[in-house]
Amino acid sequence: MQEYCGFSSFPISPNILKAIEDMGFEEPTPIQKLAIPQILEGKDVTGQAQTGTGKTAAFGIPLVEKISPEDPRTQALILSPTRELALQTSGEIKRLSRHQGNLSVVPIYGGQPIGRQFGALRHGAQIIVGTPGRVIDHLERGTLSLDAVQTVVLDEADQMLDMGFREDIERILSETPEDRQTVLFSATMPGPIRDISRRFQRDPAFVRVQQKEMTVPQVEQLSVTVRGREKPEVLSMLLQIYNPELTIVFCNTKQGVDDLTTQLHTLGVRAEALHGGMKQVQRDRVMGRFRNDAIDVLIATDVAARGIDVEDVELVINYDLPQDIEYYIHRIGRTARAGRGGRAITFVGPRDGYRLRAIQRHSRARIHNLPVPTKRDVEESRMRNLAEKVRQTIEEGDLDRYAGIVDRVIGEDDLSAQDVAAALLKMMLSHGTTRPKSTAAEPEDRGEVEVGMTRLHLNAGKDRNIRPKDIVGALAGETGIPGRSIGAIRIEDNNTFVEVPEESAKTIVERMKGKSIGSVRLIGGTCLTIATPTNR
Repeated sequence: MQEYCGFSSFPISPNILKAIEDMGFEEPTPIQKLAIPQILEGKDVTGQAQTGTGKTAAFGIPLVEKISPEDPRTQALILSPTRELALQTSGEIKRLSRHQGNLSVVPIYGGQPIGRQFGALRHGAQIIVGTPGRVIDHLERGTLSLDAVQTVVLDEADQMLDMGFREDIERILSETPEDRQTVLFSATMPGPIRDISRRFQRDPAFVRVQQKEMTVPQVEQLSVTVRGREKPEVLSMLLQIYNPELTIVFCNTKQGVDDLTTQLHTLGVRAEALHGGMKQVQRDRVMGRFRNDAIDVLIATDVAARGIDVEDVELVINYDLPQDIEYYIHRIGRTARAGRGGRAITFVGPRDGYRLRAIQRHSRARIHNLPVPTKRDVEESRMRNLAEKVRQTIEEGDLDRYAGIVDRVIGEDDLSAQDVAAALLKMMLSHGTTRPKSTAAEPEDRGEVEVGMTRLHLNAGKDRNIRPKDIVGALAGETGIPGRSIGAIRIEDNNTFVEVPEESAKTIVERMKGKSIGSVRLIGGTCLTIATPTNR
């Protein structure tokens, strides 16, 4: 059997393994390793785990494995304290069951017209995810039967008790068969939770993941509330504002890493992917480029990033909230190495506030909210960077030659020094000369072509307004080469150089004939050619 993401050690079906692969998970989290085997064996389980530890999949994977798609009756019930958590949980269970045939997962919760839920329940719902109050409503109306339930999951049990749902929970459990399997997850284990366990579970297995304490207090921790579709642009603006030397961006899945890498390439960011779906030689090549400053942004999954020890990482971005709180600590620990300071910014969805609060609570971290950056913020940052660059250049001296040129321009055209300086600044800003390193894919020197790569030449450059994202977009779109495979890009006044995999170079050149890069049509004297021979 093909090994999917480290989950193949569990006795689960190929369909569920395929769903896990589709979701991009690389290996089980600690709570999943402990809980999944016990739940698959049919044992009652009490799990102590915080929000953000991957516990939904810990009970969701065995739940989906045990459901019979041919039986339309309700076979599993998951109780959640809030509408938001019920929706999130049902969404993840649906993704886990996508290859399991005609399996229905129905969320039922308050705040939605109850009549809309009647139809879904009439058509059959093998798995129900509901809030206690709305489940009681359906039981009283006779629109829900729990007679065939095999497994009940109490998710965030301590929160449900805090919200006053104890009597509802007890009533709902009394409506289910006595021989059911009962799984309980709670962040804490106060007396009332232990009492629920004693009354409604049979010799439960207890599983717990001990959270590690924060060990990187020198990291400045920030969060930005941003919707999914806005994340690439916000990320690009943050890179321009903070102008870090090296950045690691964390995504939860391999597909997420690949998608973001392609998106950043189109924005002109020197970024490369690192995940478990890549061969070791590919991962070594990417890490070598990252350590040697050939790329500015490394986009990685948690598993692939293990063992990364690069001292100059100034910024860590949690593009996706981590599945496990412990992963958060590992992630931000990639910066602030060797006594240096560092910064970590976490992207939070509009409905993810409770997960961020869980991270703060259990990692004992203070995470300050950062306003969503604007284009004006980027422009002001560019101006500050330019002013600093001007000051550094003055301090370095050796300006006599250039001062003479300025004197000549002033003398010939009767201009003021201020006007000349303003014009030069305008030229620099409008041509992107002062763009941060992380968004300017332009090496300072030609150097050696990396082994396995070949440099292509285009006899057009800044004179034709060619941009890095034009190069990546055209080559990826017209030839099918993945954007992450495209190497260093250098755009000069009248020439452009781009590195591509050696084995694809001839095909790329041939397929690009007659096509366009940006506004430049490759016809007549304008062409893309192989500029360097192979390194081998």
